[in-house]
Amino acid sequence: MKDAVRSTPLIAVVGAPNVGKSTLFNALTGLRQKVGNFSGVTVEPALGDVDTGAGRVSLIDLPGLYSLTASSEDEQLTVQVLSGTHPTIPQPDAILMVMNAHDPEKCLVLFSALAELNIPMMVAVTMVDAVKARGGVFDDITLTHKLGVGVTAVVGRKGLGAQEVREQLSQVVSWRRPPTLLPAQSTLEERFAWASALTSTVSLPGRPDRRTRAIDAAVLHPLWGTLIFLLVMAAFFQSIFSGAEPLMSAIESGIGLMQEGVETLIPAGIIRSFVTKGLLGGVGSVVVFLPQILILNLLISVLEESGYLARAAFLVDRAMGLFGLQGRSFIPLLGSFACAIPGIMSARIIPNYRDRLVTIMATPLMTCSARLPVYTLLIGAVIPSTYLFGVVSLQGAVLAGLYVAGALSGLVLALLLKKTLTRDAAAPFLMEFPPYRLPSAKSIGFTMVARTKDFLRTAGTVILVFSIALWVLTEFPVASQSPGSTPLEQAHHQLEQSLAADLGKTLQPVFAPLGFDWKITLGVLSSYAARETFVGAMGQIYSANVEDSDEPLRVVLSREYSLAVGLSILAFYVFALQCISTMAIMRRETGSWKWPGLAFAIMFGMAYTASWITHSLASSL
Repeated sequence: MKDAVRSTPLIAVVGAPNVGKSTLFNALTGLRQKVGNFSGVTVEPALGDVDTGAGRVSLIDLPGLYSLTASSEDEQLTVQVLSGTHPTIPQPDAILMVMNAHDPEKCLVLFSALAELNIPMMVAVTMVDAVKARGGVFDDITLTHKLGVGVTAVVGRKGLGAQEVREQLSQVVSWRRPPTLLPAQSTLEERFAWASALTSTVSLPGRPDRRTRAIDAAVLHPLWGTLIFLLVMAAFFQSIFSGAEPLMSAIESGIGLMQEGVETLIPAGIIRSFVTKGLLGGVGSVVVFLPQILILNLLISVLEESGYLARAAFLVDRAMGLFGLQGRSFIPLLGSFACAIPGIMSARIIPNYRDRLVTIMATPLMTCSARLPVYTLLIGAVIPSTYLFGVVSLQGAVLAGLYVAGALSGLVLALLLKKTLTRDAAAPFLMEFPPYRLPSAKSIGFTMVARTKDFLRTAGTVILVFSIALWVLTEFPVASQSPGSTPLEQAHHQLEQSLAADLGKTLQPVFAPLGFDWKITLGVLSSYAARETFVGAMGQIYSANVEDSDEPLRVVLSREYSLAVGLSILAFYVFALQCISTMAIMRRETGSWKWPGLAFAIMFGMAYTASWITHSLASSL
């Protein structure tokens, strides 16, 4: 990119964390960029074009930072781009700096540093509406004269002011370079003094934000805050089951109708088998769990955008310190509950290399959304649908327990690594609390659409390929059929004589101590490409049972496997590192296959041991 000839101006979008930078970027470009309340959410620059009406300009959304003295990898990336020293990204032609009216002082300190780069600039000021709502004043006209560059007020979440910014972007060639604001080589104290004086000139904060103080008094309280956190998490897991059930049932019914339609339109034979078993039986059985994954990401997005999760990081900081981690690690670990890949990438916000490495190693043990279809299928099959104390769903409690087990094991692994391979002094933890906000329906909608595409892309690529491969293994060689046998008996006979059975039975002795038969073994091994493939594999292997009884797959499995076997499989999936993409990202972020290889070996050992203990105890009881 650096050596390419640019036909449009490149403008860097820069700002401190929590100023609404990425939100404004979304409003200008229409890109569905992840928006969050944490430093480091934008771990890689996002690119987008803006049609200004008078031509096009390119925006690059750089990671947030407080100064040009970078302490983490994402901040270093921003500094390199702005200074023109990045190996692949060219130095921008101009800077669109985003600052907020709620806390302008820290933003002005950053502006004073950016001004010394001698790059044309413009300033967009967010949250002016919030200041005015509390009876305050923000004088953007005076600020324009003081800074010597254009200043425009915007409300990024509502899209207000975005058109004015577009008009300014169309005139980027006439943007001014900031004048000399401070003497060369000013100290940080001098920059803050200058910023404080200018803030008092252009801003009157208005009434104190009593709402935030009142909420924080509760959610940050050592006792009540912890109880609120536990209640929020309990509601979180309960909602995943109860909220998704109607939609899941509707999708199951729809897939059943599609299979019936195929059987009506296509005569019996290899083609009908491929469509009903290879496609609908494999991919369809995974798509059923889309509602739960959407609810999971919806809840995470709401908690994140509201500003609550930053407080949760503060609450767990002391607990994480017991495991040798700091509060910053909470952010990538929490993000890994959606997907380990962005969680690992967001570990770049951790300045200390050893802390970052330990966090990356622990991240795959967080329960990502790919495990959710497996958990849901098995919990629905072997855990009774009853309530504890008439209030708490037993299935929801088991699901929560699996999440807790994964998180605790990740923290214990981090502690062991800190005590052995990655000893280092603890780094201080500082985190800024964002203001409480009502989550943006538009932003959450973008997130939901992106997650849906990601899930369906996986179902339509990796899982589809494995479904077709497994169909071939289960259908060939074609077994001879006994006269007078029922269709279900014929299907079972074909399965037992197939290549899939040969492969599963060959490998099954390795997993026999865990209670796995050859079918479970085959499903578990297929999960090393993508965990959701287990559900597709079971859907194909038991497709004959499902078609014969017209029952959901989880009901069929409830008859096939005992509670001990179901719990054993769940225990294996809690710990096993079954994602090639995650291992590739670990290699990229650590610069070596040593660490993902070590993580794979450690977690396979943990998974096998936990599964064996679980099966042994459950069988004896």
